[in-house]
Amino acid sequence: MREYDFSPLYRSAIGFDRLATLFDQALRTDGQPSYPPYNIELVGEDKYLITMAVAGFDRSELEIETERDQLKVVGRKQKDEAKRTFLHRGIAARDFEHRFQLADHVRVVGARLDNGLLNIDLIREIPEALKPRKIEIGGKADNVQLLQRDAA
Repeated sequence: MREYDFSPLYRSAIGFDRLATLFDQALRTDGQPSYPPYNIELVGEDKYLITMAVAGFDRSELEIETERDQLKVVGRKQKDEAKRTFLHRGIAARDFEHRFQLADHVRVVGARLDNGLLNIDLIREIPEALKPRKIEIGGKADNVQLLQRDAA
């Protein structure tokens, strides 16, 4: 497995230690769940869609929960009481728990189950206070006016 040194990032960036940690976690693929398969799609400037293939699961067997910056999708298959004999079993019907790390200001706005696909809609809403703003650059005359105003 490859190891990367993120210390240059820590030296030249302020407040990006969390980002470096996320990169480090992303490089570790050991133990990452591959079931059920899923897509993450950018559907608009600040709109995202997670689509998970959950064939065989009923709405009552699926649970979606958000806590802080994490989205958790859980599927708990109810036990089949009827004794069945399969000649081939290719449709997985096992329990799963999948976690997605959400970026700042991303929230889940809805979910729907359609034709065996669980669609989770997300949106990023940046507060006005955090949006970029222009800073006027003043000159020497502006400093004189500020000093006169403060003196008065």
